[in-house]
Amino acid sequence: MITLAMKALLVTLEFDFFLFSFNNANFSISNILEAIMVIQVARILVIALSTVFNKENEPVENEPSYRSKKVANNPNKSASKTIQYIIYFGAIIYILRITNFDFVLPFGGDLEGYDFRISRIFGVILIILFAKLVIWIIVQIILYGYYQNKKVNVGSQYAINQLIAYVVYVLSGIMALEYMGIQMTVIWGGAAALLVGIGLGLQNTFNDLVSGVILLFERAVEVGDVVEVNGLVGTIQKIGLRTSRIQKRDNLTVIVPNSRLSADSVINWSHYDDKARFEISVGVAYGSDMKKIRTILTSIAKENIYILKRPESFVRFVEFADSSLNLELHFWTKNFLLIEDIKSDLRFAIDEAFRENGVEIPFPQRVVYSK
Repeated sequence: MITLAMKALLVTLEFDFFLFSFNNANFSISNILEAIMVIQVARILVIALSTVFNKENEPVENEPSYRSKKVANNPNKSASKTIQYIIYFGAIIYILRITNFDFVLPFGGDLEGYDFRISRIFGVILIILFAKLVIWIIVQIILYGYYQNKKVNVGSQYAINQLIAYVVYVLSGIMALEYMGIQMTVIWGGAAALLVGIGLGLQNTFNDLVSGVILLFERAVEVGDVVEVNGLVGTIQKIGLRTSRIQKRDNLTVIVPNSRLSADSVINWSHYDDKARFEISVGVAYGSDMKKIRTILTSIAKENIYILKRPESFVRFVEFADSSLNLELHFWTKNFLLIEDIKSDLRFAIDEAFRENGVEIPFPQRVVYSK
């Protein structure tokens, strides 16, 4: 208010004069006061927005620690930052215009049709920031309620959000180029010839890019799925445009090209259901009580907390082998990443139970007759 009053007083008293000029830019007292006023308004808006967003993200008293961590990574904070940058860059563009300090950059002066001014550069950044804000509005405000009502799984949410982000960023990139005065028809004409040569040298890269789009559209593999690719077992953490991240059972992350997920044979353990059936093999000596052994094996499976009660575990008599009667204990579980540990626990329990019940696990034997 004080700045605005001072500017009004200067205009009324006709006391406004130029302080100095630089490259056709005129810095008068009123312009400087107006610039200060714009900065103050921008700061007030930023403080107000920060207060609103911080209230929304404030953890509730006695709230669990995991919830507080989730709030700390809330996307609302990212939106708040984006809006702050939009306000500041908008203020900078306005100040450049009123002071006539918006001159053409040296590398853009000789290019006919192009307009490489300082304000245009900030304008491009502003377009990208607006694109980021639009993505946040679509995903967090418009689609969030739909996801909750329709109970859309995390993998589908991620795929939809990524596709929306790609589309919005591509459109914003085209708008930014048009804003700079770059004719898109010229770019398309040059790109047609250029992409032919690039495509021959970067076939694998383009294959991965196309595969990434296919994965997001087709959703045969989604974020959160447990997959097996050429013996590699892990959880899909992220599906990028060219590569995907798979977290192995030993907590190591593997970067896998998208072409391997779309072209190779991939076992998706959690695509249609959240449970899968596994088995372990065991052999017992000839003459053993098979009904008793079946009861022992099924009871061991029931006692394991990671094995589902429904569907029930069962024992399959596989074959009469050379040295043993071979069986398989089949069980269902949802803990895919812990499956090797679950199998190990079952083997420990089977060995202990067999010892207690006098069941023999034979080793390979050969009887040699000599004349």
